[in-house]
Amino acid sequence: MLRSIIIMTFVFFCISSFAQTLAFPGAEGFGKYAVGGRGGSVYHVTNLNDSGPGSFRDAVSRPNRNIVFDVAGVIRIKSKMSAASYLTIAGQTAPGKGITIYGDGVSFSGSNDVIVRDIRFRGSADMGRGTCTISADDAYNIIFDHVSIEWGRWDNLHIKNSRDITLQYCLIGEAINPQMFGALLERPDNLTIHHCLWVDNQSRNPKAKAGVEFVNNVIYNWKSNGFVGGHSSANHHQDIINNYFIAGPNSSGSFIGMFSETDHVYQRGNMVDLDLNGILSGRPVTNDDFLKTGATVLSEASRSSLSESMIELASEAYRTVLKESGASRKRDAIDRRLVRFVKSLGKKGMIIQSEEEVGGQEDHSGPAKPGDKDTDSDGIPDRWERKRRLNPADAADGSFITENGYTRLEIYLNTLIK
Repeated sequence: MLRSIIIMTFVFFCISSFAQTLAFPGAEGFGKYAVGGRGGSVYHVTNLNDSGPGSFRDAVSRPNRNIVFDVAGVIRIKSKMSAASYLTIAGQTAPGKGITIYGDGVSFSGSNDVIVRDIRFRGSADMGRGTCTISADDAYNIIFDHVSIEWGRWDNLHIKNSRDITLQYCLIGEAINPQMFGALLERPDNLTIHHCLWVDNQSRNPKAKAGVEFVNNVIYNWKSNGFVGGHSSANHHQDIINNYFIAGPNSSGSFIGMFSETDHVYQRGNMVDLDLNGILSGRPVTNDDFLKTGATVLSEASRSSLSESMIELASEAYRTVLKESGASRKRDAIDRRLVRFVKSLGKKGMIIQSEEEVGGQEDHSGPAKPGDKDTDSDGIPDRWERKRRLNPADAADGSFITENGYTRLEIYLNTLIK
């Protein structure tokens, strides 16, 4: 009995310690304590195959894994993929221009404690009509950081009945036929979206039937609507703070729309530029702008997970988002094109029906970087281990949890995105 109590106490202590450790330095918002694969096994993605040993599909199929990439390039998937819980998907480990998952949707629905960093997810005109590129329904404790999400047929992103989720420094753009929508947030609670770029989506940038804090985002070249309210009988709470709405060549004047009295909006510090003149010269968004759409305007925020010190002015966030959003460590040609559209400040941009209109998905495969041998397969290159007097032949030192709460593997991974 005493032995059982000691074991249970130890497990509880470990879980509590994990819960108080940020997913990684710089993680913010309600998903910032996602555990990911901390302390779990390491899975090396060694090929660009749709399935089978060494594939990304196989990598995400089981929980408690830290997924690293020995290859770069486009993984063309022929059917929807589902991810397990307690995963760290370390896209920053891929050499060259990184990893793109292309062709169908990836589901994080039903998952919890997942960390996803520096990777591109793109749907295609060939996937099912109602398919979203990323879905995270009935999920919790998930953080997407520096992730590109594009070419969804219904929405690029769908989150329903979920909680404690963060999207930060992400790019959500260029949704395709039939809906060309950015994101549907359907009854999630404690959702943080900050420093993300929403570009060339017809509407739903996002549609927020949600309890959400939406901070320091840039919304560019919507068509019918920019940010959309929940406009339903259920109560929704949207804190909309220091964002920049910038019209493009396809934009209507409706940078916000489709709110109702059940949408409880707190807004401050937002800017809107409808001039299409190539100059960032917006005006402040007012409470009246939201009242005219039918929203109920609040004087205080409904939720707050972000420190005030990290919230920028809308004009400052514009510069940060252009620099950091999406898989920006090494942007590919598609993301660079979208960022160029935004930099034109109204002159360029387009709503597309299919990815083929813009050249489709490029191939950017490449060999592993020389000198990155990992003898013990713990996810840490030998050169990094030797420099820190670790043993490149002992995998146990990679999973060792240090006094700051991170494993040595995590410490290495966190040096790759700064």
